[in-house]
Amino acid sequence: MSTIPQQVHGSSVNGSSLLAKERSIAGPGFNRWLVPPAALAIHLCIGMAYGFSVFWLPLSKALPGVDACASSMGWFEELFASCNWRVASLNFTFTLFIVVLGISAALWGGWLERAGPRKAGVVAALCWSGGLALGALGISMHQLWLIWLGPGILGGVGLGLGYISPVSTLIKWFPDRRGMATGMAIMGFGGGAMIGAPLAVLLMKHFSSADGPGVAQTFLALAAIYLVFMLCGAFGYRVPPSGWRPAGWTAPAASGSNAMVTQRHVHLNVAWKTPQFWLVWGVLCMNVSAGIGILSMASPMLQEVFGGRLIGVNAGFNDLDADQKLQIAAIAAGFTGLLSLFNIGGRFFWASLSDRIGRKGTYYCFFLLGILLYAATPSLGHSGSVALFVAAFCVILSMYGGGFATVPAYLADLFGTQMVGAIHGRLLTAWSTAGVIGPVLIGYLRDYQLGHGVAKAQAYDTTLYILCALLLIGLVCNLLVRPVAARHFMSDEQLAAERRLAHDSPSAVTASSTGSGVSATVVLAWLAVGVPIAWGVWTTLQKAVVLFH
Repeated sequence: MSTIPQQVHGSSVNGSSLLAKERSIAGPGFNRWLVPPAALAIHLCIGMAYGFSVFWLPLSKALPGVDACASSMGWFEELFASCNWRVASLNFTFTLFIVVLGISAALWGGWLERAGPRKAGVVAALCWSGGLALGALGISMHQLWLIWLGPGILGGVGLGLGYISPVSTLIKWFPDRRGMATGMAIMGFGGGAMIGAPLAVLLMKHFSSADGPGVAQTFLALAAIYLVFMLCGAFGYRVPPSGWRPAGWTAPAASGSNAMVTQRHVHLNVAWKTPQFWLVWGVLCMNVSAGIGILSMASPMLQEVFGGRLIGVNAGFNDLDADQKLQIAAIAAGFTGLLSLFNIGGRFFWASLSDRIGRKGTYYCFFLLGILLYAATPSLGHSGSVALFVAAFCVILSMYGGGFATVPAYLADLFGTQMVGAIHGRLLTAWSTAGVIGPVLIGYLRDYQLGHGVAKAQAYDTTLYILCALLLIGLVCNLLVRPVAARHFMSDEQLAAERRLAHDSPSAVTASSTGSGVSATVVLAWLAVGVPIAWGVWTTLQKAVVLFH
């Protein structure tokens, strides 16, 4: 049993700032199972970025009795225009989310490692909630540039810092189950829209009036809710003392599925210059490009591929009347909801499986199985097999989510745990890139096919085959990943210096000094995040049931 030193770098821990990393070092008896719900509290909030599409149609009619902005109007002119905004212009906010997320995670990942997850979590909460509040002001003033600046840019910074804030901490708390630990937290990002989107719809119904759709008030309400929830998560973070490990656990030998796992550490400034970093960057970028492209077009794809067959009518999409199109739109909404559940579940399932078969083996599953499924889905669509078509994409989306959850553990295996959060931040530029490649690829290719007379039911075939090629590139990248060369690792002196800069406890704790039982505090912490998740799952399942009628 060890004690946590009360003196760090010559300054009293008790006298340091509440946000200082020293104040978040866990003491004896702290239960490591309190950290995942703290991470989930933040990820469930910022994950609402995936659900922002529920605002676009109401915002496109924010000014009653006013015409929509003309299609010939330039985007710069629309930023300040008094007409109703176009959905495409509003949807650009999502692109800003993803791009700024990757940039901010890359820029401030190193700062996060030294400042600690608590301070980063607080900054993320202020940026994300502040961005929503600024967006509410933009709606009230009808200034599109404020929506791009608020939720898009400021909120994107909150996304980046909030997303990577728990990664390094969880990996250090769970060296025995790295994949499972990060899978639990990153599962929350996938589940954020599952909770936030229906909540936003309820709030808009409550606030809507003849003067507007109530989106500004909804933004403010969500900003307040998310601020409280994220701050609770940030102050719930604790970091383990340097050298801590679970009682009775020893690092596995580097053999079999553990052959890629190192016990040493690579500095951030060195890691991104190694071939391993860029190969894993390619692995993530290709996996995400394929998955996010499907996610962005899931609803129209199902409707256009199957048309009237979704409701037992032998007719194409263009031959349906308005009521029939409403029916298949409801079925497509159920399909989208089902995909979100598999996206969430896949984050936990595949990341946990990676603890057994290794990260490299898990990505082999993603790419090989993904290539087979993408190649098969055009035939499944033309044969009219809705169930098999839906099942194939459910598995695909589970691997899309699993790729996000598995990559932090992959990086920790290759580069060690000391700066894995910062390295992960740099790697997320692959997500930013994929957030542009995937939707643009599937959207423009669809429009190109339709423009050249291809029937809507066949308009996605070429795209799906191209996505197979992306997965093949990812497969090759994964195949080429090898253990990091010894020359890239920090020496003992360099590691000690980095730990001093990171305000890590200087004691070398070699046995668990934390609790592991199920206490009332642990139960309450998990209920705080579990109840919203359960409500989101139930709401999504209710929508998905329509798919099977």
